[in-house]
Amino acid sequence: MEEVVGPRLYSCCNCRNHVAHHDDVISKAFQGRHSRAFLFSHAMNVIVGPKEDRQLMTGLHTVADVYCSDCRVVLGWKYERAYEETQKYKEGKFVLEKSKIVKENW
Repeated sequence: MEEVVGPRLYSCCNCRNHVAHHDDVISKAFQGRHSRAFLFSHAMNVIVGPKEDRQLMTGLHTVADVYCSDCRVVLGWKYERAYEETQKYKEGKFVLEKSKIVKENW
């Protein structure tokens, strides 16, 4: 009997809600507030909070915290706007902290 293997996913470490596909990882070299982080092109089953300007390591950005839609734990943030031209590629992307997500189907 063959084992059915689904897509490789990342889930909320608190409740195991699926929040991102491995195929949507853009970079694993980001720094979150509390741990290393991954930059994703998309996220799912998350709630995007209110926008705010935040001074990050790479300059001023408009960001919105991202919460798990099931348990409401903060997973990271979404880049809404980058003020520096070299950072524009981040707009619309999601940063999820490595300490807040776990691998599923690996």
